Amino acid sequence: MSTLLNDLLEEKGVLLADGATGSNLFGVGLQTGDAPELWNTDHPDRISQHYRNFVEAGSDIILTNTFGGTHFRMKLHGAEKRVEELNVNGVKLLKAEIEKSGRQIVCAGSMGPTGELVVPLGTMTHEQAVEAFREQAEALKKGGVDVFWIETLSSKEEAAAAVEACAGLGLPIVTTYSIDTNGRTMMGLSPDDIVKASDDMPTPLIAFGSNCGIGAAELLAAVVNIRTALGDKADETIIISKANCGVPQYIDGEIVYSGTEAIMADYAGMAIDAGARIIGGCCGTSYNHVAAMRKAIDNHTKGESPSKEEIEQRLGELSTGAIAQLEGKLSIAEGAYVQKDAPRRSRRRK
Repeated sequence: MSTLLNDLLEEKGVLLADGATGSNLFGVGLQTGDAPELWNTDHPDRISQHYRNFVEAGSDIILTNTFGGTHFRMKLHGAEKRVEELNVNGVKLLKAEIEKSGRQIVCAGSMGPTGELVVPLGTMTHEQAVEAFREQAEALKKGGVDVFWIETLSSKEEAAAAVEACAGLGLPIVTTYSIDTNGRTMMGLSPDDIVKASDDMPTPLIAFGSNCGIGAAELLAAVVNIRTALGDKADETIIISKANCGVPQYIDGEIVYSGTEAIMADYAGMAIDAGARIIGGCCGTSYNHVAAMRKAIDNHTKGESPSKEEIEQRLGELSTGAIAQLEGKLSIAEGAYVQKDAPRRSRRRK
């Protein structure tokens, strides 16, 4: 499939995505508990400015303000009947800013989790998940997105439902998972599991990787571990790295992110070395952070993949789980870690 995303990757080699949506909108009036998607109609000028700031920062890929755009999430705000309207408007505002820029920029249709758990852990059936994601995907396509960007995933079941919903609509699909629990997603997926889940999707993905989580160090470790798990397919796979801006801290009633522009610029170069070809920021990543990452990417010459020691020295402490994966250990159901060459009996449940 010839797409704008593929064309830009072929031209530039590495692409810069955008940064945070929610935390940047908090800076212009969004309140905790508000639905950012409602601003696509209530405050279109602020959303347009948000997009424009990322255009000016040099992003090659910008995500639409539609992360919570399924009817499950919109129902929390009494807007479950407005899925098409809010998603279409979110896309059109971004498309207008891209057109004004005169540059080629990928308009990525953001699709976040439904907020529900798939049975048997929850009450949402696979069919209901597919239906919800399909409704959003059709609206995003109607608005004119270039790619379906399914992000901040935790479970392979919800990921599969989202990809199935997007399949057949004629647009490329990417998925990113949030690794935030000792080197795993909240639902227990390791980087190795993410690679396997991506291989098992009902339709091929154009790219996949990780976003959000608990800081640049942990995200970078995930990228290294994803590339390792890919084995011989690593060079032909487009890996996405979209890290939070440092480690979130709760200070004086607010969430504050510790990452500086220098740290995020350093992370961007290290992500290239680790094998990522689409690099951006997530929670806490401002337009200034992204501008610093633009300079870093443009001036970086790819080097060796960073070691555990380099990651911790330059970006911060890693979790026990991430370290175990970097050191070539495997996780088991009980949550412990064993060497790959450990005796088989050590992996049995006692």
